[in-house]
Amino acid sequence: LLGASVNVNMDSVTEFLKLLFLLSVHNWHTAVAGNKYNCDDQLVSALPQSSFSSSSELSSSHSPGFARLNRREGAGGWSPLVSNKYQWLQIDLGERTEITAVATQGGYGSSDWVTSYLLMFSDSGQNWKQYRQEESIWAFSGNTNADSVVYYKLQHSIKARFLRFVPLDWNPNGRIGMRIEVYGCTYRSEVVGFDGKSCLIYTFNQKLMSALKDVISLKFKTMQSDGILLHREGQNGDHITLELIKGKLSLLINLGDTKTHPSNAQINITLGSLLDDQHWHSVLIEHFNNQVNFTVDKHTHHFHAKGEFNYLDLEYELSFGGIPVPGKSGTLSRRNFHGCFENIYYNGVNIIDLARRH
Repeated sequence: LLGASVNVNMDSVTEFLKLLFLLSVHNWHTAVAGNKYNCDDQLVSALPQSSFSSSSELSSSHSPGFARLNRREGAGGWSPLVSNKYQWLQIDLGERTEITAVATQGGYGSSDWVTSYLLMFSDSGQNWKQYRQEESIWAFSGNTNADSVVYYKLQHSIKARFLRFVPLDWNPNGRIGMRIEVYGCTYRSEVVGFDGKSCLIYTFNQKLMSALKDVISLKFKTMQSDGILLHREGQNGDHITLELIKGKLSLLINLGDTKTHPSNAQINITLGSLLDDQHWHSVLIEHFNNQVNFTVDKHTHHFHAKGEFNYLDLEYELSFGGIPVPGKSGTLSRRNFHGCFENIYYNGVNIIDLARRH
């Protein structure tokens, strides 16, 4: 293991920060920041022909490369060889992108249009996830003629490189026909990879800490069903641990003297399932006084910690990806995280950015 201790002077918050790395194999990646207040650029119109693909095509003039909004080249849009619910139109945006809206048309000057469709997205082009809204797979309303544009602002933006339109229904007097546009911006993404044998330790200035507020947010992606996402140690075995166990996230809070206050000793909250699906999942832990909010993706568990739930009883050190010293936190079997973290923030501090800048 490689150890390094670095001092970073943050003028904006006048903090003294220290980063200690225990990373045997690490991989940093940073994408250009997108403008979060104007994330509605047209993304499809400038793509090359090679960025378009489909399940099939009726002819070379109906190929997916002609599926650009308001364009009339070829036969005026994409149509598959057979119109059924097994067809799809796919675009490769070239990099992970934030997608905020979509728009569709039918084939130019034809009887071919789609009346409803699904939207799927992926980082790899192989492992797909369906866009969901209101806790269910969302069917988008499509077109009622060939040339009117139907625009849909996504309730929740998608972060992905690949996007796939899957027709569900179409004009009964025609066939599937589509022209599309996608709106969004480059996604700000700072990612660190963990190999299952490493962890990142962040030590902060205890004098500037508040006993009343703590906020941790991150995204993770993994194919492993078990692993430590974050850990914070305290005195006498007290600790807070966020751990993936059999594809579910478990937040374990073990605070208080088990001998004098046995009922206050431990809280264990589990959220999510099948989180080892190689898709990004978001985590938010908010602590205000004794109120704790634990959110995984869009599901939140609110609870009050019993007894004296005081973060000042803990060390001023957070480890991400594992527990650095074997034997800490009792005799429980712990496995380090194997996968990727994205955009780790602790009380507004960008942890990966600090690490990347050493």
